[in-house]
Amino acid sequence: MGEKSRSKGGCLGWFIAFVILALVVGAVVFTIKKKFGHSGSAPVPGPPGAVDQKYSSALKTALQFFDIQKSGKLVDNKISWRGDSGLKDGNQAKLDLTKGMYDAGDHIKFGFPMAFTATVLSWAILEYGDQMDHVGQLESAQDSLKWITDYLINSHPSENVLYIQVGDPVEDHKCWERPEAMTEERPLIQVNESYPGSDVAAETAAAMAAASLVFKKTDSTYSSTLLKHAKQLFTFADKNRGLYSENIPEVQTYYNSTGYGDELLWAASWLYHATSDDSYLQFVTGQDGEDYAQWGSPTWFSWDNKLAGTQVLLARLSFFKAKDISNSYDSGLRSYRKTAEAVICGLLPDSPTATKSRTDEGLIWVSQWNSLQHPVASAFLAAVYSDYMLTSQTPKLKCDSDSFTPSDLREFAKSQADYVLGKNPMHMSFLVGYGDNYPKFVHHRGASIPADAKTGCKDGFKWLDSSDPNPNVATGALVGGPFFNETFNDSRNNSMQTEPSTYNSAVIVGLLSSLVTTSSAVQSFS
Repeated sequence: MGEKSRSKGGCLGWFIAFVILALVVGAVVFTIKKKFGHSGSAPVPGPPGAVDQKYSSALKTALQFFDIQKSGKLVDNKISWRGDSGLKDGNQAKLDLTKGMYDAGDHIKFGFPMAFTATVLSWAILEYGDQMDHVGQLESAQDSLKWITDYLINSHPSENVLYIQVGDPVEDHKCWERPEAMTEERPLIQVNESYPGSDVAAETAAAMAAASLVFKKTDSTYSSTLLKHAKQLFTFADKNRGLYSENIPEVQTYYNSTGYGDELLWAASWLYHATSDDSYLQFVTGQDGEDYAQWGSPTWFSWDNKLAGTQVLLARLSFFKAKDISNSYDSGLRSYRKTAEAVICGLLPDSPTATKSRTDEGLIWVSQWNSLQHPVASAFLAAVYSDYMLTSQTPKLKCDSDSFTPSDLREFAKSQADYVLGKNPMHMSFLVGYGDNYPKFVHHRGASIPADAKTGCKDGFKWLDSSDPNPNVATGALVGGPFFNETFNDSRNNSMQTEPSTYNSAVIVGLLSSLVTTSSAVQSFS
């Protein structure tokens, strides 16, 4: 009996010790988790996995807006209420500028935001082409991109001449008509050595360099043509420095540029990815980086400011190609990555450095005009950075005293996408054609006028002022978005909130492509 009692007591002692040890270990694990990350385990890198049907459906919807915006002789037209338009664009310069895309709800081809659209769409395809392909949308994205790059090639007839606008916005805005019915003169604007535009020329160079990578495997000749133009335009932009909106004041009202240094760095970054030519790496890490990169100062990614995108794009090198790059560029590349991290840390709502520029429901909010551009573009960058971390097995991102996992970044990206798709106080999907409740009075000429209506320049305004919903659905349009107080006035005359744009479409396509499924990031674009 005595022996048995001692044995039983010993077992009980060991049990108590085990429980205490388990509690201690659990506390340590909890402390480590709290210190080094906020979310559960991130998805494992690999080929595209299970599809999230919500984002897949939204991506298919979003891509259709590019078809709606096409100018020129339409091939395999998928939009029943659209037809050929702008068929004489470029004639006065003996150029074929019929392709490209109309910018927004009007019929101007603005080269600056159109080139940005092509750059971001290329980036989305390069990062997430496998995921687009997995849900059957890659071909559509590539077709839309090529419709723009065909135009950009033709808009660059010689090394130091780039046509950057088709149409007169003042005259265009005096009309409300379908693009197929346009009869107004369509004047051209160019930048050249006498009237330089480093910003628009460099953005066009970035677009062509990025697109050259997209088409490198499927059409090497076309890819080489794009890269030739990209190199020439970068040299033109670099050697003839100046703001296009200073040298051509009439563009200031619509797409005024606030600087050209960001576009030069953005273009050089894309050219390095396309060529592996160290001279472009020297450009971004040398004096021009010192002058224009704003290292340590987070900025918002948009059609006008490319710095945040450049910082994330160059951070990719330190994630995946650090061993292949000369140590002489290491300091500059570290500065880009640190600034990229500051950008991402500012976006995460639980970060000590989180921006206060967001609504009560968590939408990043920077501008009342086209308010959705910044949250969607920011979410795209966060998703890309999350995938860089995940694929490179980088477990955490340090934000001052706290740390965050790739899953935390992805959750932020999802929160912005979900808001756009209807998880908001208005219960409104801001992506036209997605869900049951989306804007019905989109500020868009073609969508607002019946396809069989016979209207001229002036009498079409009755359709602008009509109290009836648009007769044609501008499927895929990402409208301007809500005000800071999270209200939305669905009115055709409220262009601040209801007008879509192609560059909005580019960033939402990028964001949705990142979320349709999970896969490892490609480690090299070339």
